Amino acid sequence: MQLARSLATTALAFAGALATGHALAQQQAANTQQQVPGYYHQVIGTLRVTALFDGVVPLPRAQIAGMTPAQVDKQLQGRYVPESPAGLQTAVNAYLVQVQGRRVLIDAGTADCFGGGLGHVVDNLQAAGFAPGQVDDVLVTHAHPDHLCGVLGKDGKPAFPNATLWMDRTEAAYWQGPGAEANTPKDLRFIVALARRPLDVYSAAGRLRTFEPGDGSLPAGIEALASHGHTPGHASFLVPGGSAPRDKLLVWGDLVHYHAVQFANPKASYEVDADRAQAIESRRAMLQRASREGWWVAGAHLPFPGLGHARVEGKGYAWVPAEYSPLPLPASP
Repeated sequence: MQLARSLATTALAFAGALATGHALAQQQAANTQQQVPGYYHQVIGTLRVTALFDGVVPLPRAQIAGMTPAQVDKQLQGRYVPESPAGLQTAVNAYLVQVQGRRVLIDAGTADCFGGGLGHVVDNLQAAGFAPGQVDDVLVTHAHPDHLCGVLGKDGKPAFPNATLWMDRTEAAYWQGPGAEANTPKDLRFIVALARRPLDVYSAAGRLRTFEPGDGSLPAGIEALASHGHTPGHASFLVPGGSAPRDKLLVWGDLVHYHAVQFANPKASYEVDADRAQAIESRRAMLQRASREGWWVAGAHLPFPGLGHARVEGKGYAWVPAEYSPLPLPASP
């Protein structure tokens, strides 16, 4: 009888071990289908920049304006941009910048506004070693959902409970104004409610502040540069990390959506641009200035981590992505 009980106990234990092993194997198999956490650190002068991956979204070739389909096809040939029937793979990035003792998040991703495959900024922020409560300021380049929705959590409360939200005054006035829906193309009017929700929440908490380019109101010496066109008040941010031009970071939001096309041909625009002529002019001006000055560039829709430089190439420009680099060791005491 004792032997039977012992065998039964052993069998149960063995079965349990098999079940546990099977569960672990399933978990390991699931893990092999996931990439590593989406964050990347970059040192730029005195700045500590952490790129945060929100996910990817497909953008159709047909939404490239100012070029014929044949021209687009030729431009994309040999660029090897991942493409599905839904469109060209396009990253959504945000950036945490540690500058002058402050942690400044520039753009915040989509949260749950656009469904699966996106909404990972906060997860990757935490994976990079930061808590949302450590963010002092959130600067948004514009109010589209893939930049602004992430300032709220699933509970509808601020995802960054101690942060001040900053937005260009023209941009905020447009989306909060009574004419926003009438002045937004019909297919994009759903964006109005998505923009107003976080603006209302932060405004009610007394933590929404607006600025005008060049007014000097932004924290930590960050300069707002007007880059209107994609939206009425789209802004870019120049973050100082030292006196040398190479120690400055330009975070330019949505000046480029189709990197394989718009660097070489800045006149190509995105169908969603509110003012295409102005968007083209903003893109050309920023590409010219960034390449001339040697600034670092961070782009919301450049291949992750979206950090690098712009350089002149022929009659257009080319993207020079950052090279993976180890972080410098802390200074010895």
